[in-house]
Amino acid sequence: MSSPIAEPPEQTPSPQQLPVGEPSPVEPTESAPLPTTQPVGESLALEPYDAVVVLSFGGPEGMDEVMPFLRRVTGGRGIPDERLEEVAEHYYARGGRSPINDQTRALQQAIRTELRRRGYSTPVLLANRNSEPFLPDVLRGAQDAGAQRVLVVTTSAYSSYSSCRQYREDIAAALGELADEGRSLHVDKIRQYATHPSFARVNIRLVTEAIRACGQADDDLLRVVFVTHSIPTAMDDTSGPGDGEGNLYDHQHDEIAHVILDEAGITLDRNLSGALVYCSRSGRPEQPWLEPDVNDHLRRLAADGITDVVVAPIGFVSDHMEVVHDLDTEAAETAAEVGLRMTRVPTVGTDAEFVMGLVDLVEERAAEARGERVDPLAWPGEAMPSICAPGCCPNLRVAKPAACGRD
Repeated sequence: MSSPIAEPPEQTPSPQQLPVGEPSPVEPTESAPLPTTQPVGESLALEPYDAVVVLSFGGPEGMDEVMPFLRRVTGGRGIPDERLEEVAEHYYARGGRSPINDQTRALQQAIRTELRRRGYSTPVLLANRNSEPFLPDVLRGAQDAGAQRVLVVTTSAYSSYSSCRQYREDIAAALGELADEGRSLHVDKIRQYATHPSFARVNIRLVTEAIRACGQADDDLLRVVFVTHSIPTAMDDTSGPGDGEGNLYDHQHDEIAHVILDEAGITLDRNLSGALVYCSRSGRPEQPWLEPDVNDHLRRLAADGITDVVVAPIGFVSDHMEVVHDLDTEAAETAAEVGLRMTRVPTVGTDAEFVMGLVDLVEERAAEARGERVDPLAWPGEAMPSICAPGCCPNLRVAKPAACGRD
């Protein structure tokens, strides 16, 4: 039986909107071919969920949306417009459009396609935290169409306040807005997936392919540079369950970086070296953030005699602004300035194996919600819970309600 919830028509971004060198968002990659046969018979319901919502950070779609977007992102932090104007130039240089929106739409379509391949008719909707379509509006529309329970898939893989709990706060705020209107809706989310095997396997393959392509056969002259978004050290110190040791954000990245190096080295029969570094630092200069910065690291590598770097943005799901500006523009300029040959690894994007992993997690969460026993897959590290533990990744500025957790 088909769902009454209306989905937007399927769209394939035009070629100029796709990251250069990336596979089409609706085509399987060679490494993970999809079966061509469709399930026979009536389509399945993803019980107990009436819809899946892909929840992304969001971004501006035009020049006039840039500053309002940045003000929403930084709301409550007291950042003056003069500083925001500096960041706005990154968007203005690209016509005021963030690449994240097209890529999230492509991911939405890829998840929908994989669900249909498995026989599910469940609608897949898209919502953003900081730009249209806003989450409260999407949930309101789903509830108007008859949804009682929906499942959220976020576009953020790791565990920290900004990459997990802040999404949960926005879900709680949206549900509070609907409750004020007399509406009732239940929302769950899939677990953070930095430790899901599909995420690691795709990153291993992409890094391995990039090392092959870079052309540097001497391991003493090559370094792999793993990059993620920097966060305040205090946020990293408190990342993870409230009764945990903290620093889970940094640990998850470090663990997957080591696995990638090991597996790529085995595949290529090479002795590879690399390091985890950070980009996109913001905030007050006196506030400590995770280091080293990617540009500082590249300068040190060049000074040490390294000639080639393979830059892998493992902290990002798609090629959004932190990748296309901080890496493809700023880091590339730094590499050229110091004489390094730089190869940038693609993000997981809409890779078929990654998408199948996300849909595996959707099925896993649905089974949990039905009260069935599940054995969550994890590699490397441990599986994160789909319902966050008390005190997990706390908001260090002000306490806010957060959905999909035990506190």
